[in-house]
Amino acid sequence: MPQHNLLEKTELRIEGVLLKNANLNDIAEAVADSLELNSKDVLVTDYQQNVLTVDLLQKHIDAHLIIGKKEPLLNNLSAINGVRLMPGASVKSNGMLGWIALEEKDARAALLRSEKITEEIRWRISKRAIVFSTGLEVASGQVKDTNTPMIADKLEKEGYKVTCGPTLKDDAVFIAARLHQAAEFEGYGLIITTGGVGAEGKDHTVEAVIELDPDAAAPYICKFEKGTGRHVKDGVKIAVGSVSDARIVSLPGPNDEVSISLDVLTKGLKNNLPKNVLAGEIANRLREKLGGKKKHI
Repeated sequence: MPQHNLLEKTELRIEGVLLKNANLNDIAEAVADSLELNSKDVLVTDYQQNVLTVDLLQKHIDAHLIIGKKEPLLNNLSAINGVRLMPGASVKSNGMLGWIALEEKDARAALLRSEKITEEIRWRISKRAIVFSTGLEVASGQVKDTNTPMIADKLEKEGYKVTCGPTLKDDAVFIAARLHQAAEFEGYGLIITTGGVGAEGKDHTVEAVIELDPDAAAPYICKFEKGTGRHVKDGVKIAVGSVSDARIVSLPGPNDEVSISLDVLTKGLKNNLPKNVLAGEIANRLREKLGGKKKHI
């Protein structure tokens, strides 16, 4: 079942409760049992004027587990020594936890409608893509950006709505911040960068992706001896990571390498491959095709 974000509304108020020498741990356990939670995730935080307040120490919950649980919750509480419920005792919350008090049939129908809408929104976001090129050469106009239009054309044929983003300067902090903004605040489900994956000191795109997602997959395309020529790193990598529900893919800069990557990328996205598998397949394809041009692994 999907987990729903409580959006910081984690308080549950049980009104009409009389306590006399009651054990708060027993109360927390009764609430947890009613909602199919671990007792350590429930904390009794307040009791004033016959109102018992408990807080859930988790930010996500399966809404299906709490729908219509008012009566079981009140029954469990009333069975505890030192707890007595007044006539008309009720359960209330300012957030999603309020589903507890709803009639189960109506609540489940409403929840199903909500989940369908959420799925539709997620699907639409997953089909929104933005493409960033990187590098001073492109930003200054010395080199024409042929990658962005090619990627946009390929993705649009796959049903994506594509935005051509600005060229990003060669700075890991700046790149990471811009990618984070696209994922968290601009509603893009797919973020692609080209360039900045090399072994020179000006190449920072892979590092930016790893900064955002420490578990990002970053396989080598080829390796060099560190310190040879302008190589301050030991090889060229690509990266596939994620931020929230957005997938981030960092491809090389040369146009032929981007072209080689696109069929593998779009097929992997269609099959919803895990990031390590998708990154591995793209890297394998690049190594296979570029083995004669670069020292590959």
